[in-house]
Amino acid sequence: MKSLAFLLLFLGLFWAGDSEVVRWQTPTEHDFGVVQRNESVTYGFVFQNISDEPIVIENIRYTCGCTAPDWTEAPIEPDSSSTINIRYKWHKKGYFRKKIKVFVSGQRKAEVLYVEGEVLE
Repeated sequence: MKSLAFLLLFLGLFWAGDSEVVRWQTPTEHDFGVVQRNESVTYGFVFQNISDEPIVIENIRYTCGCTAPDWTEAPIEPDSSSTINIRYKWHKKGYFRKKIKVFVSGQRKAEVLYVEGEVLE
């Protein structure tokens, strides 16, 4: 009986880390459309803390140096909103689609954002 209680407690703690703590107030994908080569463009992804505790953005991972995220390191209080700004600047012509993973405290699974567009010569 003790082992069953321990297993249930463990599973409860494991699943608790999978609950979502943010709600996106903007779409999680953004199309910059057509941009000129070497032009820098920025988009702000806005989210709200829907948990009962303050959260922080622990890390943001991106796929190349052409993508640069900017975010606050300060805790985001419950029911408060914040913005993750993604700046994109590329030197090659053609279509792009970049994936950005956002790691938030209190949530095991990363939030995934995308930016895309077409770079002209």
